[in-house]
Amino acid sequence: MNWQTKDELLTLLTSLVQYESITGSKGEAALAEYLYFILKDKPYFQKHPDDVILHTMDDGRSFLTALVKKKNVKKTVLLLSHFDVVDIEDYGEFKHMACKPAELLSSFLEKKELLPERVRTDAESGDWLFGRGTMDMKAGLAVQLSMLERAMNGQFEGNLLLITVPDEEVNSRGMIEAVPVLKEMEKKYDITLTACLNAEPMFEKFPGDQQQYFYSGSIGKVLAGFFCKGIETHVGEPFSGINANLMVSEISRLLELNADYCEKVDGEVTPPPVNLMQKDLKEAYSVQTPHTAVTLFNVLSMKRSASELHQMLLKTAEQAAEEITANIRKKTQDFQQFESFTPMERAVSVLTFDELIARAKKRAGNSETERVLNYAFANRGDLGDRDFSTKIVSELAALCKEDAPLIVLFYSPPFYPAVSSKDDQLIRNTADQLMQYAADRYGIALREVQYFPGLSDLSYLQLEKQEVDAYTSNMPLFNRGYSLPSGKDQALYVPVLNVGPAGKDPHKWTERLYLPYSFEVLPDLLSFTISALLKQSETAGKLF
Repeated sequence: MNWQTKDELLTLLTSLVQYESITGSKGEAALAEYLYFILKDKPYFQKHPDDVILHTMDDGRSFLTALVKKKNVKKTVLLLSHFDVVDIEDYGEFKHMACKPAELLSSFLEKKELLPERVRTDAESGDWLFGRGTMDMKAGLAVQLSMLERAMNGQFEGNLLLITVPDEEVNSRGMIEAVPVLKEMEKKYDITLTACLNAEPMFEKFPGDQQQYFYSGSIGKVLAGFFCKGIETHVGEPFSGINANLMVSEISRLLELNADYCEKVDGEVTPPPVNLMQKDLKEAYSVQTPHTAVTLFNVLSMKRSASELHQMLLKTAEQAAEEITANIRKKTQDFQQFESFTPMERAVSVLTFDELIARAKKRAGNSETERVLNYAFANRGDLGDRDFSTKIVSELAALCKEDAPLIVLFYSPPFYPAVSSKDDQLIRNTADQLMQYAADRYGIALREVQYFPGLSDLSYLQLEKQEVDAYTSNMPLFNRGYSLPSGKDQALYVPVLNVGPAGKDPHKWTERLYLPYSFEVLPDLLSFTISALLKQSETAGKLF
């Protein structure tokens, strides 16, 4: 075995980090192939070559599965990870070393004055590995490879199935396409996925947080879009139209950091909504006021249903419509001290995307509406999911000119359903044993958190129980470029747990991994967790 000691794991991780596997890049594709070939070289897979597979996705990228199976044993723990990383632009002058941990640390130590104080302290300690992907989440993948190696040597009383995917950092297309494959593998290999064990890193709840966590679920996320169609006018006649930028600004004022959207479950609280994109849709400068604009919001959830959150967002849009109308009325009255005129009174209407399609068909007819949609999809070009979703809404709204001004609520990929296995008996028993073991063996007070706050691919492992129609029926790309596995033949329901490494500053240029915990303690905790899941599944039976 050569992935077991701290030094061996450090060597393995460094080799993974050196692949600049930014989502959508050549490095992402290359790392999938590297993982395939290092596993193919293992004696176990030389004897079982068909059990390590590089699965080609619809867009040409690949995800990897590797099964270590005992004869006549069905119980299987799924080890989940992703191998893509976010971009490295934030590294600035250190960008060329972002994926070379040794060189990066050396440069940091040479230019300590550029480092924040607590980063400098960690760099000087020698206990931290810096670099893109060290924490999120190649360290977790490295330790899972270590567990797979132990399984090859007969350590566990059950099967391990490793799956590692691309695209987690953007659209989770890797995991979405992998779910039906996992479903099929259960049949093909006659195995039962009794639990999924992810290894995303633990997140600090605040800067300097020393507590160590594991997670029994993952937070949900919806990307809510508000398309605003105003009425165009010349800047010399501003009261003859309605500026779409004014409209989206009002939505942002009402929704940004709105604590009414925060959800509290068992002492855990979701962060409030934050804006991820806001812009008008004019393609060139002119003195015509912007008459279309869009704003996209990240909205997190735990137990709140899709229908409830959808209604909350709709109410905010309706409130914005009232505020916009009142605001324009007040400013019109202010201006009337200079010029007496009859103001334009136009109430702002609010539609969901589903209602917009119905309105477009009423205004322009079914055939014209379908023609517009088909033309847009046929000429998508290089537009990403966010911009293309907006374009579809814009094209349909153009068929409804007489309904302006209007606000359209829609949803864009990616969508992450919230999942929780806190009350699942298998997970409950395993979590309790893990906390006790960590305390007895290492003096560590591991704390369970119900919802992993960083978003993860665990969201797609309980799709059989998800009610998401309120989102999907108002998602322009749903089943036309973006879909979720559904039905008994494709969707999975698997209890989930996340036990991962310790680090700091994910998605920052100071991203780093704490080596003593991650490569000295975590492998033992992960091994214990796997054994506990397999042992508990013998008595608990299939829990779903």
